Amino acid sequence: MYIPISRRDFVQLTGALTVGAMAGGFLSAAEAAASLGSSDGKMQYAGRDLPLLYAADCCVVGGGPSGTAAAINAARHGAKTALIERGTALGVLQTLGLVLPFMPTYAPESDTPYVAENKQKMLDHGINMSDGVTDEGWTNPEILSLLYDGLCAEAGVEVLYHTVLVDTILKDGKIQYCVVQTIAGLAAVTAKVFIDGSGDALLARMAGVPAEKGSDKTGRNQPMSFRFEMGGIDIEKVYQYDTVDLQDTWCKSKPPYVELAEAMGRKQRYKLESFFQRGVEAGELQQEDANYFQAFAIIGKPGTMSMNCPELPHEFSATDPLSYSRAVRCGRQMIHRISQYLIKHMPGFEHAYISREATMLGARESWRIRGKFYMTEDDYHNRSRFPDAVARTAYFIDAHGERVDEKIPKGEFYEIPYRAMITDQVSNLLVAGRCISTSFILQASMRIQPTCMSIGEAAGIAAAWGLKHNTEVNALHWEEIPKEQRSYYTKG
Repeated sequence: MYIPISRRDFVQLTGALTVGAMAGGFLSAAEAAASLGSSDGKMQYAGRDLPLLYAADCCVVGGGPSGTAAAINAARHGAKTALIERGTALGVLQTLGLVLPFMPTYAPESDTPYVAENKQKMLDHGINMSDGVTDEGWTNPEILSLLYDGLCAEAGVEVLYHTVLVDTILKDGKIQYCVVQTIAGLAAVTAKVFIDGSGDALLARMAGVPAEKGSDKTGRNQPMSFRFEMGGIDIEKVYQYDTVDLQDTWCKSKPPYVELAEAMGRKQRYKLESFFQRGVEAGELQQEDANYFQAFAIIGKPGTMSMNCPELPHEFSATDPLSYSRAVRCGRQMIHRISQYLIKHMPGFEHAYISREATMLGARESWRIRGKFYMTEDDYHNRSRFPDAVARTAYFIDAHGERVDEKIPKGEFYEIPYRAMITDQVSNLLVAGRCISTSFILQASMRIQPTCMSIGEAAGIAAAWGLKHNTEVNALHWEEIPKEQRSYYTKG
């Protein structure tokens, strides 16, 4: 819905919103539209006139795994929802960042309804994410972006592609609207509830929510990656060389499900370490190129492998704009060195080529909010349970470059509470995905895609529930929502 607004009417509208909030009520999109009467369709921001692009019940910023889940589930539960995404595909790191591993939670019965639905939808599109042998799952980026588009369309989500969050405007502890950059220039989006699915806590930080970044010991973020794909590969030949000739036990499945991996400096020794180290000694690779390598065949794209690397040197930061930009240049050089070395020396890569480069770096961790509840590694080790739990996981602590822990014993898990998604500072804000309220070490366990999707699913349900019951989302008690309407609840 496009709602034109003038400076005068914007002042009237924000006054009405404030009165409604003080009275404990919410203004509907229709009521907001009815309060406008001008024809110039403008409002003032930072000395310029902006159009009001959209009025929603729920506005989600960021279309990654958690943000998309939040938007779809908010809309399915009756909230008029807008999803702001700076790229041109939902899934973001899954699709634009080429982070294709759908890592297992290792927790029993961890798939919430939305996660299970996505797995089935992928299967319906001919992509079996399971190799039938391991617990791992691998997605197909083109099919996944198509799937997300369809789910949003079915739910009635208004996706605003190529739209970048620029600023937030608050009043009385509530976000009133977001300023966004569109193809037409600056505009505004207003909503009653906002969900931060940015992955970087961008919306929350703009709204004044305190946040942390990096390790509390070193101050560094986990290293980023710059992923790419290679086509023209003889997958059977690659499998023969690595698994049969080298007797590498890493890949336990068989073609078309083929995986290669090595990580120098870890306790586990990999067969491919010597292969890459020879490249360093010959001057064809730099040591940083050889430190971490992972690749796997992409189901639905015969002869194509996704490179879950290079892993960028630790000197680059996911939270420093200049450092991030320099990392892109460094990563692209690494991509070309690695690909040329594979073409020259890896059996099966003789006719290979770079077929796709990610359009963004893969950040494992950047900023994390400090919410009502702060999760730490004690919650991991103590297998913490919460009455307001929205998800469960047993994925190991995987802090690249700093620390990797052993897995939780089979059958055990810890839970993630709703209170880690809400803040004291902003009453109409939910945070979903990897940037919820956790320590650096705990985040290294909960950051995987299925867990982030479950958190987003809960955020969407909570947003719609709060709107229907006239309750601010940071005062809402997840455990008080009827079990049949929750995506997850603690059993027993």
